[in-house]
Amino acid sequence: MAASAVTTATTASSKQRKQQQQQQQQQQNGKLETTGAASAQNDALEKDFFWTYTEEPHRTRRMAIIKAHPEVTKLCGPEPLTKWVVLGVVSLQFLLAHLLRDTSFFSWKFWLTAYVFGATCNQNLFLAIHEISHNLAFRSPTANRLFAIFANLPIAVPYSASFRPYHLTHHKSLGVDGVDTDLPTAFEAVFLDSILGKAFFCTFQIFFYALRPMTIYRVPFTWVHWLNLLVQLFVDYSLVFLLPDSLFTVNSLFYFLLSSFLAGSLHPTAGHFIAEHYVYEKITPEARDPANKIPVPETFSYYGPLNWVTYNVGLHNEHHDFPAIPWTRLPKLYEIASEFYEGLPQHRSWTHVIWQFIFDEEIGMRCRVKRKVGGRVVGGGSMSAKTKPQQPQAKEAGWGDDEIEA
Repeated sequence: MAASAVTTATTASSKQRKQQQQQQQQQQNGKLETTGAASAQNDALEKDFFWTYTEEPHRTRRMAIIKAHPEVTKLCGPEPLTKWVVLGVVSLQFLLAHLLRDTSFFSWKFWLTAYVFGATCNQNLFLAIHEISHNLAFRSPTANRLFAIFANLPIAVPYSASFRPYHLTHHKSLGVDGVDTDLPTAFEAVFLDSILGKAFFCTFQIFFYALRPMTIYRVPFTWVHWLNLLVQLFVDYSLVFLLPDSLFTVNSLFYFLLSSFLAGSLHPTAGHFIAEHYVYEKITPEARDPANKIPVPETFSYYGPLNWVTYNVGLHNEHHDFPAIPWTRLPKLYEIASEFYEGLPQHRSWTHVIWQFIFDEEIGMRCRVKRKVGGRVVGGGSMSAKTKPQQPQAKEAGWGDDEIEA
C-alpha cells in the first residue's frame, strides 16, 4: 500500500511538472510572437514616413507668441526694399547674359559664372517670388502678381503664377498627404531610397519641385498664368531672335536656363529645399507610432550667412509661424520671441545638409512628417478621389487668408 501510494504521488508530481513546463513553453512562445510582431511593426514604421495625428505646430505657436508678445503683429506687412533688390538682381542677370553672349556654353568660364553668380542670383529670385507670393512687396495683390512675373524673367521658365497657389497651400496644409506638394511621393520614397537615388534627387531636385505638383493636383489656369507664360516666352524669344547679336544671343538664354538648373541642384543655396522640412532629428520608436501622438519636429531653421542672399528663408520656423512678416523683419521676430525659438532644432550649414542627406543612411526621402488631412487647397485646385485624404485624420490648423498673406 505504501509503495503504491508513493508511486501514485510520484506519477502525479511528474504530470504536474510536465504541465508546468508546457505552460512555461507556451508563455515563452507567446512572448516571442509578441516580440516578433512588435519588431515587425517597428521595422515597418522605420521604413515609412513619419505619420502623425497631431496638428501642425506653427499656428499654435503663432497664437502663443502673439499672447506673450502682442507687438509682433506690427512686424507684418510689405517690405519696400524688396522691389529694389529684385530690380538689382534682374539687372545683374541680364548684364551677365549680355557679357556671355559670345562665350561657348561648354567653356569653363560659362559654367563657373553660371554656378557662382547665375545660380545664386536665380535662387535669390526664386525666393523673391516666394516673398511676393505672400504679398510682401506691395500692398496691392495685383501689383505683387505682376511684379512676380518681372522677377521671373531671368529664370527663363514661367512659374511664378503657379508657384503662389501651391505654396500657400503648403502653408495651410503642411504635411498633408496628397495636398502639400512639397512632400515626396511614395514613388520617390521607394525608387530614390539609396545613396545614388538621393544624389540623383539632389542633383535634379529643381525638376521634382517643378513637376511634382502637377502630378498631385492642378490649379485653374487664370489670366495671371497666361500673362506669366506669354511675357516669359516673348522675352526668351526676343533674346534669341529679335534683339541684335550685339546685345544677346541664344547663349544668353542658355545662361538663364543653366543658372536656374544649378540653383536647384548641388549648390549651397539649394540646401534650403531639404533643410526646411526633412527630419534630421533621431526619432524614438514611441514617437514614430502615430497612435502615441508625440509631435515630431517638422520645420528646421538655419541662421547662417547664406540668409543674406536668400531673403532670410533660413528662418523657416519664424516664417511658417508668421508668413505675413517680410524677410527684413524675421530676425526681429526671433529677437522678440527668442524663448520660443532657441530650443528648436536648427541647421548650421546648408552644404552639410545636402552632404548628410545623400550619405547618411538614417536620412532620406521618407524623413518627412505626413498627415492624412488638414488645411485646404488654395487657388481653386481640386484633388482626384485617389488623392483625397482618408481616415484617420489629424486636427486641422485652421489658417486664415490674412495670416499667410499681408
